[in-house]
Amino acid sequence: MALLLLVLLLGAACTNKKVNNPLAHVGSKQPDKVLFDRAMEQMKHNRFDQARMILQTLINTYPDSEYIARAKLAVGDSWYAEGGTTSLAQAELEYKDFITFFPNMPEAAEAQLKIANIHYQQMEKADRDFTHAMRAEEEYRQLILQFPDSKLVPEAKQRLLEVQEVLAQREFLIGRFYYLRNAYPAAIARLQSVIDRYPLFSGADEALYLLGQSYEGEIAATRASKLQETPKAKLIQEFTKNATAAYSRILTRYPVMDRAEDAKRRLSALHQPVPTPTRAAIAENQREEDSRRSSGMFGHLLGNFSRHPDVAEATKVGAPTLVDPKPVSATDVVQAANRALISGAGRPGENKVSVETVKQGTPPPNEPAPRSDSAEHQTGPDTRNSPASSTPAS
Repeated sequence: MALLLLVLLLGAACTNKKVNNPLAHVGSKQPDKVLFDRAMEQMKHNRFDQARMILQTLINTYPDSEYIARAKLAVGDSWYAEGGTTSLAQAELEYKDFITFFPNMPEAAEAQLKIANIHYQQMEKADRDFTHAMRAEEEYRQLILQFPDSKLVPEAKQRLLEVQEVLAQREFLIGRFYYLRNAYPAAIARLQSVIDRYPLFSGADEALYLLGQSYEGEIAATRASKLQETPKAKLIQEFTKNATAAYSRILTRYPVMDRAEDAKRRLSALHQPVPTPTRAAIAENQREEDSRRSSGMFGHLLGNFSRHPDVAEATKVGAPTLVDPKPVSATDVVQAANRALISGAGRPGENKVSVETVKQGTPPPNEPAPRSDSAEHQTGPDTRNSPASSTPAS
């Protein structure tokens, strides 16, 4: 009963946004200022419709008022404070209009932050719909790039790190989904994208480890294939190089994280050199890990009642990714393997492989990632999309 009461109280607290009068310190008794103060008073008592009517009266009656910009922004604030999906959508429209009409005012950055916050508040967990997470990432980036001198940039950067933690977790879940089904090119593409786009992800070491394991899976498939020995050796060499790069990066970039010792063991098993991280790399990774926090058992329990993601493990240090690198696709992975095969073949085109489609368990790009509690994460037929397991072209 106590837990239920706490959840209800938390929900109530999240729906009531405190409204402050930004012009409270202005002592003017001009009619436009009086109207603005009256609207703010209505908003404090959650009478949002009345507040908007008063603000609209101010805007229509005093179009040249020095408070016109604040009045337009307050209209958006009234929708924002009212909450709810429809009201938040209307707030976003008002804020975008404000930025269009007043792009050089300091409040434009404030409006942009609130647009981003609208989507941040509606984000869902990594294994569910990611539409709002993508929009939040886009809008926080817009603030940072469009208003680089704003005092709101540090807040936007931290929120962006939290959003990217959720997006990275989603991409990782899909990569692991493919890895567990032995669909290695698809797994490699997703896991490589996680590392390239979100290097501050709390599971970066795990993503790199599964990336190395995926390349080792390709090595095993190549050894069991009917390829000729020369191209087979070339392909194994290429996959070994890529696995080595993945494991080595754990040690050089994430040396204090959990998979560091496992990476050393895999490099030794592959008869590859084990790199030693620099002191700077150790210190940097340690700062990142120290800045993360755990929600604890109680936090995880409350998380079961919420559709919103837990962003506690997002780092508090470092810079978020502002421009996405070129994405890696499964086709890119297979084509790279083809190039390695061709370079090791006796003549051009010999032993070239074709790309097969992963027929089962492929989540469409506009749908949520595989659920982390899904049985499909644990079992499933072999749907390999591997150069070594494809049929050589005649």
